Amino acid sequence: MVGVVRTLVAITLLVSVYSVAGTTRHYEFNIQLQNVTRLCHTRSMVTVNGKFPGPRIVAREGDRLLIKVTNNVSNNITIHWHGIRQLRSGWADGPAYVTQCPIQTGQSYVYNYTVIGQRGTLFWHAHISWLRASLYGPLIILPKLSVPYPFTKPYKEVPIIFGEWFNTDPEAIIAQATQTGGGPNVSDAYTFNGLPGPFYNCSAKDTLKLKVKHAKTYLLRLINAALNDELFFSIANHTLTVVEADAIYTKPFDTETLILAPGQTTNVLLKTKLKFPGANFVMSARPYVTGQGTFDNSTVAGILEYESSIPMKNLPLFKPALPPLNDTSFVTQFSNRLRSLASAQFPANVPQKIDRHLFFTVGLGTSPCEKNKTCQGPNGTRFAASINNVSFVQPSVALLQSHYSGQSEGVYSPYFPITPFHWFNYTGTPPNNTFVSNGTKLMVLPFNTSVELVLQDTSILGVESHPLHLHGFNFFVVGQGFGNYHPNKDPKNFNLVDPIERNTVGVPSGGWVAIRFLADNPGVWFMHCHLEVHTSWGLKMAWLVLDGKLPNQKLLPPPVDLPKC
Repeated sequence: MVGVVRTLVAITLLVSVYSVAGTTRHYEFNIQLQNVTRLCHTRSMVTVNGKFPGPRIVAREGDRLLIKVTNNVSNNITIHWHGIRQLRSGWADGPAYVTQCPIQTGQSYVYNYTVIGQRGTLFWHAHISWLRASLYGPLIILPKLSVPYPFTKPYKEVPIIFGEWFNTDPEAIIAQATQTGGGPNVSDAYTFNGLPGPFYNCSAKDTLKLKVKHAKTYLLRLINAALNDELFFSIANHTLTVVEADAIYTKPFDTETLILAPGQTTNVLLKTKLKFPGANFVMSARPYVTGQGTFDNSTVAGILEYESSIPMKNLPLFKPALPPLNDTSFVTQFSNRLRSLASAQFPANVPQKIDRHLFFTVGLGTSPCEKNKTCQGPNGTRFAASINNVSFVQPSVALLQSHYSGQSEGVYSPYFPITPFHWFNYTGTPPNNTFVSNGTKLMVLPFNTSVELVLQDTSILGVESHPLHLHGFNFFVVGQGFGNYHPNKDPKNFNLVDPIERNTVGVPSGGWVAIRFLADNPGVWFMHCHLEVHTSWGLKMAWLVLDGKLPNQKLLPPPVDLPKC
């Protein structure tokens, strides 16, 4: 009997250790070419394990992930685990030439990180050039064992990942745009889980069909992995309840339509109809457009089908009414409804005392055309983009490595401007000079600095919404508005109680957004527009958070298999 008791105690201890410390999960990512056909076009695509979209990663809060990425293609590769905090494990964050050199052909690298204090829907994607177009997949973090969701337990969970399909190679598209200085060609279709749906040529068979039972609750894990488009999403004749955004639980609210910027994720509860409805329902997404450039004006559709004991043919099909393409007021109202749960179990720890107040302008501009060359940007220039008028120049070695090894001279400057050098009416008549400056500049922060950052859109080449993504941190969206930010008036309306906590936020078109975060994660952290075209043009920068005094406040040493440049 004593032996049995001992065994039971040992098992109980093991279970409690497991649920506290988590487990180690191993994944193999083989980067390989795969022929994929959509819209009657077959293209050789860079994929993970031959899949488009790539495989789903599932872990629990507290788990350690070891993901071995082996590069079998001619492109350089990196993978970013979008929204993972990467506490002291910046070497596993993934943006090329920021935290690592890329994985070269025939080489492997093991991404090694632990999921600390996070649960919900995130995703992984390539973070070099435009390879994110085909290298992406869901990253689902379940709560710790025996910890329930703070909402109705769903009958089933379904990831729906928004993407784009290009009939030609996206790498060739951005290469051509870089050469000419003009805008790149747009995608040929949007996709749900890699499928464009029946509204596109030759695509009826490539349609996402979501089969549901009546009187059930489904959790839809929505992810926008598209390269260059914010997307509205709706399901005809169904209301959706928002319960999470960017892997942070929200105060639940009902909506017919959602907006997701690239890099954003949203979990919604879908309560199916109480009885078999005798109809099918279209779920669709199309772009929210604020800029002046060309865009893919098309709609992806999937079908919500109810299971029935009697086979049904020729059922009526209901379509949702999506907002107009430029409906900024809907986007603003939706964003304002997002609130952190801010409960005892899931508090909103908004920094109340601020050490550093920063003001960054974001927007498009131009660069001069090279001598004896014709450029296709505005008035014969090249398109460029910048933060505080600094267009980021990508280094040829990784920033984190050069910082860690003390060899940063000539690689980057530690003097990123805390405000723009020239004040002007940011959202009014644009200035005559649209040229940007260029440089590799980092904003240096001592460990545990509390930061308030105002991101201000500019009208230099027309106002536009910019989804800004910060690596290594979540931040609280404490305020937003239109026109120029007013430092005396606007902070009076900040929400410091239950603001939404995110990793990607849309800077409103012709407006500003204020965020707060605590720089408690040592390393070099990328911040960039998640519209890939703007990143290519230089709308990006990096933060350097210095080590703290204590051992657990210091960046861990680089892994032995860290790729070399």
